[in-house]
Amino acid sequence: MPDIIVYSGPHCPYCVKAKNLLTMKGVAFTEYNVKEDTARFEEMLAKSNGRKTIPQIFINGQHIGGCDDLHALHDAGKLDALLT
Repeated sequence: MPDIIVYSGPHCPYCVKAKNLLTMKGVAFTEYNVKEDTARFEEMLAKSNGRKTIPQIFINGQHIGGCDDLHALHDAGKLDALLT
């Protein structure tokens, strides 16, 4: 199983959309709520080169980006290779 981290927040439709895609793919992921945990927010900033928008998604340590980036990988047929 790949190591997937999703930095997200409550009431975020893009976070929900990204997590739904990962769930549809049948992969487990770790989710951190950066709106409630400032240490995780700082961690997200450091790992994503300062990107403040959520979600920020990482697969096996590789920064994927946000929801649109994740869906673009899926649409291009490249997401499954990262998830195996």
